[in-house]
Amino acid sequence: MIQRYLLGVGLGAVVTFGLFYLMQWLIHTDGSALTDGPDGRVLDFVRVEQEEELQVKNRKPKPPPPPDEPPPDAPDPTFDSTVEAIGVDMGSIGMDANLEISGDGGFTADGEYLPIVKVAPVYPRRALTRGIEGYVLLEFTVTKLGTVENPVVVEADPPGIFDRAAQQAALKFKYKPKVVNGEPIDVAGVRNLITFELTE
Repeated sequence: MIQRYLLGVGLGAVVTFGLFYLMQWLIHTDGSALTDGPDGRVLDFVRVEQEEELQVKNRKPKPPPPPDEPPPDAPDPTFDSTVEAIGVDMGSIGMDANLEISGDGGFTADGEYLPIVKVAPVYPRRALTRGIEGYVLLEFTVTKLGTVENPVVVEADPPGIFDRAAQQAALKFKYKPKVVNGEPIDVAGVRNLITFELTE
């Protein structure tokens, strides 16, 4: 066991000294120093760029071609003020027309209220899609200014379907107020029937 150990140490020492000797020999046999320049020629490649002419493009949008013919004049719109055109019938109950207006716009004689503007109600979408028809009887007050106040549903068929549409339309009505002794007055209890019908 000791012999193997001594043999290994001896061989390791011989190999180590042999490597040191080999390295020393390589250093002494190299005649060129690290500072000497390399043998031969070094070629430098320089790429010369050719001059190219710059081409500038003017990109302007082309103007649109002129129209062949001018557009035709639009016809004047015509409005049909009749309520029957949209399938809504508005009747009035208890109206007496006796209207006299002087040149200065004042009231010169007594007279009953008279409808001037009646706005057609909007057909409810739910009733329109289901094909429901009906009517609403309203009662309201015509003021001395010709406006409508407090529209109340007296009768409706079918109930609750057309009530709101009829009330909103009645609030937009305009009347010539009732005149008593040359003064306009409020008239309560005015009734108006609004019929909702689908037209084909």
